[in-house]
Amino acid sequence: TKCASGEAAKPDPAVAEIALKLSHVKHKILVLSGKGGVGKSTVSAQLAFGLPGDVGLLDVDICGPSIPRMVGVDGRDVHQSAEGWTPVYVNERISVMSIGFMLPEQDNAVIWRGPKKHALIKQFLSDVNWGPLDYLIVDTPPGTSDEHMSIVSLLNDAGIDGAVLVTTPQEIALQDVRKEISFCRKVGIPIIGVIENMSGFLCPN
Repeated sequence: TKCASGEAAKPDPAVAEIALKLSHVKHKILVLSGKGGVGKSTVSAQLAFGLPGDVGLLDVDICGPSIPRMVGVDGRDVHQSAEGWTPVYVNERISVMSIGFMLPEQDNAVIWRGPKKHALIKQFLSDVNWGPLDYLIVDTPPGTSDEHMSIVSLLNDAGIDGAVLVTTPQEIALQDVRKEISFCRKVGIPIIGVIENMSGFLCPN
């Protein structure tokens, strides 16, 4: 890539560091949605519980971290050691990291600009001691924001296996998920599938 002056941008040394840190993670999957309120965090949590093996659940929805509460570990502390941050364990095979663990009050607003968000995501990927995982599920914010570009660039060497897109049946939500499909194609992320959440249930009786 090139910067504004036309010179080639210097490679971020964190990219190689993250690739090494996540070399024991077999599959890395992003959960994306073009629109808020479609149940993306719910889908992320259900994937973590439904997939076999050891699963890490990374919540990078910095302004609205809901994963800790959804999986029943809100209010827990993140411990730091010489090896880095230790994620919070839901059970013997599911571990979670979220900014929600670091807020003094659950109702506190997180008002950060792009560079600070990028720095936190970099820290989550490089400093969290996930250990060997079969899957790392990354719950992202809605849309195609700075956080998405940070994740894609930082996982460049580590590799992203694919994305699961979440939508609801309304046409306005489907329009937004089309933008998310376009984003995935532009940055080279394979699309695993689209989940139409809250599509309704017809009682068989």
